[in-house]
Amino acid sequence: MDIKLEKKPWYIRYRSYLLAGGAFVIFLIYVISLSLGPRKLRIEADNIQIAEVRNGKFMEYVDVEGLVQPILTIKVNTREAGSVERIVTEEGSMMKKGDTILVLTNPDLIREIEDQRDEWENQRYSYKEREIEMEQKSLALKQQALQTQYEMSRLQKSFGLEKEEYKMGIKSKAQLEVSEDEYNYNVKKTALQMESLQQDSAMTIIRKELLRNEMERGQKKFLRSMDRLEGLIVRAPIDGQLSYVNATPGQQVASNSNIAEIKVLDQFKIHTQLSEYYIDRITTGLPATVNYQGKKYPLKITKVVPEVKDRMFDVDLVFTGEMPENVRVGKSFRVQIELGQPEDALVMPRGNFYQATGGQWIYKVNGDKAVRVPLTIGRQNPQQYEVTEGLQGGDLVIVTGYDNFGEAEELILK
Repeated sequence: MDIKLEKKPWYIRYRSYLLAGGAFVIFLIYVISLSLGPRKLRIEADNIQIAEVRNGKFMEYVDVEGLVQPILTIKVNTREAGSVERIVTEEGSMMKKGDTILVLTNPDLIREIEDQRDEWENQRYSYKEREIEMEQKSLALKQQALQTQYEMSRLQKSFGLEKEEYKMGIKSKAQLEVSEDEYNYNVKKTALQMESLQQDSAMTIIRKELLRNEMERGQKKFLRSMDRLEGLIVRAPIDGQLSYVNATPGQQVASNSNIAEIKVLDQFKIHTQLSEYYIDRITTGLPATVNYQGKKYPLKITKVVPEVKDRMFDVDLVFTGEMPENVRVGKSFRVQIELGQPEDALVMPRGNFYQATGGQWIYKVNGDKAVRVPLTIGRQNPQQYEVTEGLQGGDLVIVTGYDNFGEAEELILK
């Protein structure tokens, strides 16, 4: 006997389809809610760096690498042309001022100086002869002056005697007048002779002075030519280390050629390059420091080259106090150049978020989440950023890992 089965309700018969459809609808709603809501990303908290924004001191400075260089480098040039006869001092040797570096030879110069020596000897003999002639003339003039003075004295005595004879009646008045006229004539003649002798004496003195000056000029000219022989010996102009010699034995070099270099090593400077961004703020006298093995060594800027090459410009600094013990030419140090005094500011550590966001936003941590917030960065140094807007003291922010966050607006920290 067949038993009639009761037909099940439709929702029982199609319940599997209904469950599947409901699940699909729920999934669709979830996907739509995700697309309409903020984009989220789950990340491992151990893979990021979280830093605290705090109120503290901000020091604006530049951190760069600098190379130790000698305080002064002297170029040594030749004074005379010639061929290198021998090199006396090797590269790297320490030298004192006046030490010989190398010796040149120049046969043409030597012959020229010998000719000038012969010319000077001939001139000297000629000067001596003229000087003797002038001395003899001076003696003759003195003798003439003495003779004239003697004649004047004799005439005066003779005229006085004739006046006495006139008073005694031995001579007549006419004879006295004749004697007086002759006496007056001889007096005037003698005065003219004395004046002429004085002028001749003065001219002789002038000629002798001119001759001495001419002799001195000739002597100086000859000594200058002799100094050219000294120019064939290239000497150190200052104490220091001979860093290189740009010559080989037998090489022909021209005058005023750069042939060697001496480095002054009693003090050092640090040379570095800075970005053109700082060119308006870097001036001579700005303080700086070198941090080496836990100790700070002070420096100051002594030279700023304003010419920009490849968006960089050159700066020289010198130590103003104690120097590190192992300072050597070519050694590098990290140098911090101060651009101002420490100031109170809201600061945060540096991180790669700045490169990813341009400093316009950052992820702010709130519990196990982090959300984007707008941000304004002011000044910066190699360790800190100055926060001017968007955050407050005590806020926690994510400063690293931005290359992995994509466009996520919210991070879920695991």
